[in-house]
Amino acid sequence: MTRALAAEAIGTTLLVATVIGSGIMAERLSAGNAAVALLGNAVATGAMLFVLITLLGPLSGAQFNPVVTLLLERGQDRQARIAVQFTGAILGTILAHAMFGHAALEIGTKVRSGPGQWLGEAVATFGLLMTIHLGTRFRPAALPALVAAWIVAGYWFTASTSFANPAVTLARAFTDSFAGIRPMDVPAFMIAQLAGGLAGHHAGRWLSADPAQALILVEPEGRTQP
Repeated sequence: MTRALAAEAIGTTLLVATVIGSGIMAERLSAGNAAVALLGNAVATGAMLFVLITLLGPLSGAQFNPVVTLLLERGQDRQARIAVQFTGAILGTILAHAMFGHAALEIGTKVRSGPGQWLGEAVATFGLLMTIHLGTRFRPAALPALVAAWIVAGYWFTASTSFANPAVTLARAFTDSFAGIRPMDVPAFMIAQLAGGLAGHHAGRWLSADPAQALILVEPEGRTQP
């Protein structure tokens, strides 16, 4: 349990440091081009997710997300996991700010509100939970890449740029940078994330529940297997 909690804390810290740090770096290098800044932010976040899930997954499941932990974790350490995720997220903000010469904590001023953004958060978290369920069931070895790919895609196809994580959302309220969000916009994002995650959890469980419904896989030799 101690190692699992440490892995969750370290992973969430590095994830948020990547989200905020890459946002600051991308904004500085993009010369005001928001599309280029978003691309850099998305690629860095996806790459870090792949590394963290691959390396820390065997230790803690690499959840780094209170919605994922709430819906998937059944152990006695669920509350402790969520606590260290929120703590690690705030530490990630402080770490990113320290690297780029910002104050330890700031107040976010970027407006992220409205039905479209709330729907985007619900869709992003729905897809994340469904990806975890189906990836675990059908392609466990590819799960790190699948989750990373979903989040990178979410940066671009959702109106909210795919926060999909209450701990990350709260942490981003303490940065007045490219990745920031106004504190007053945080509660609606969290509600949308929980709703979307719950729907994705049930959809993923239903789709992957019956072992008899196996995929038909085509092997390189042209043979098929159930």
